[in-house]
Amino acid sequence: MNLTAFLIPAAHAQAAGGQPGGMGLTTLLFPIILIAIMYFLMIRPQMKRQKEHKAMLEKIKRGDEVLTNGGIAGTVTDIGDNFITIEVADNVRIRVQKGAVGNVLPTGTLKSAN
Repeated sequence: MNLTAFLIPAAHAQAAGGQPGGMGLTTLLFPIILIAIMYFLMIRPQMKRQKEHKAMLEKIKRGDEVLTNGGIAGTVTDIGDNFITIEVADNVRIRVQKGAVGNVLPTGTLKSAN
């Protein structure tokens, strides 16, 4: 027996009556289904959250009580194009990026927390 015949087994013939390339559609269909599932379970909800966050940032006005992603709560005193100024205590103001605002709190939340 030849060494290559021992290491590399002979290819088996395809079953009689089989169509050549018949598995191509099935193998192509599986990744397409996985991509569709990922789109509906991961990508689409994330895009929806981003759209809602952007709409929330556009509605922020002076006097709103906000909570940043870092956990800082305060009242909006000034709004710019990219930054907002938040008063966190009497005469203590900080500037944060608009995107750092995580939530707009209901009015009166900060006063009731004291």
